[in-house]
Amino acid sequence: MGNKAAEDSIRAQALALGFDAVGIADADLPPEIGARLGAFLARGEHGTMEWMATTAARRAAPRAMWPAARSAVMLGVNYGPADPALEMLERPERANVSVYARNADYHATIKKRLKALARWMAAEFGCAVKVFVDTAPLMEKPLAERAGLGWQGKHTNLVSRDFGSWLFLGCVLTDLALAPDAPEADHCGSCGRCLEVCPTDAFPAPYRLDAKRCISYLTIEHKGHIPREFRAAIGNRVFGCDDCLAVCPWNKYAQATKDYAFIPRLELTRPKLIDYVALDDEGFRRVFRASPIKRIGRDRFVRNILVAIGNSRDPVLADEAERLLGDASPLVRAAAVWALSRLRAPERFAALAAEHAPREADEFVRVEWASRQQ
Repeated sequence: MGNKAAEDSIRAQALALGFDAVGIADADLPPEIGARLGAFLARGEHGTMEWMATTAARRAAPRAMWPAARSAVMLGVNYGPADPALEMLERPERANVSVYARNADYHATIKKRLKALARWMAAEFGCAVKVFVDTAPLMEKPLAERAGLGWQGKHTNLVSRDFGSWLFLGCVLTDLALAPDAPEADHCGSCGRCLEVCPTDAFPAPYRLDAKRCISYLTIEHKGHIPREFRAAIGNRVFGCDDCLAVCPWNKYAQATKDYAFIPRLELTRPKLIDYVALDDEGFRRVFRASPIKRIGRDRFVRNILVAIGNSRDPVLADEAERLLGDASPLVRAAAVWALSRLRAPERFAALAAEHAPREADEFVRVEWASRQQ
């Protein structure tokens, strides 16, 4: 049924609060969405993200999480980059950080705006509300598609006709009955650029992602040692990967964000690997205090930096890797060994192995010393 005056007011208020896209969907998802999630989990393509499996029932249907929900107000915030997203991949001495993580943590920034909109809706219409931004068991992308904000492309991410690949998503669920917008149609056509560009072949088929092979998963979500088969392909990507997003032809309509919270910090635009590899825990927390990078912790981040150092082929960086052979973290030590296996001459590497390997109690570090495979 809906209420056009209420819907128009909500759109206007959302735009006034700094959102760039607004759409409304019914607070439900068709059964095939849950079935698709179930198949993804059954194939084990979620890797070590066990929370996806434990919350699957609630994730498959918003009303399973909140039975009173009737409508989903879907919001988008543009974070489009001003410079080419992949330009740093040609600079192996630099650390390539995913565009979304080059400034403030979007979770906190967008949640603040969502709460402001939700408070306004509750006061204006006397409705109940709940807000979500990528941290609760809610499938924002299918809801955003049904709200007309875009469509899930072959890389499984949302694509917008107005903003290309660069939209943060948020949601206000409400018990207010609102008229849903028309869903967005799929406009990928025969294009497969996003699938072809993936450095680790993370797409078994169009519209399917095997997270275990995805560089964003490997550098952010994966807590253990990065499998050897993917390290060279990671290149200098130290936090996330934008390749499949950046090559989408719909980005010709994208625009650089004007939102100060998402304009890249200078030190995260073209950072040098050498500036990050020496970070201890205190230094890491200081540098990334308000950044999404902070959540992976110092050890995982330095692990990623060392993989990039191993791919740099820069012997100057080998000295930094050597210094970390005695690091307290086995993640860091193993990554340092691998980097040195790529940067040091065989004689020097053998000497380092003789000096350090007997001290190592961690089996994975021993395996790294024993192997010169790349």
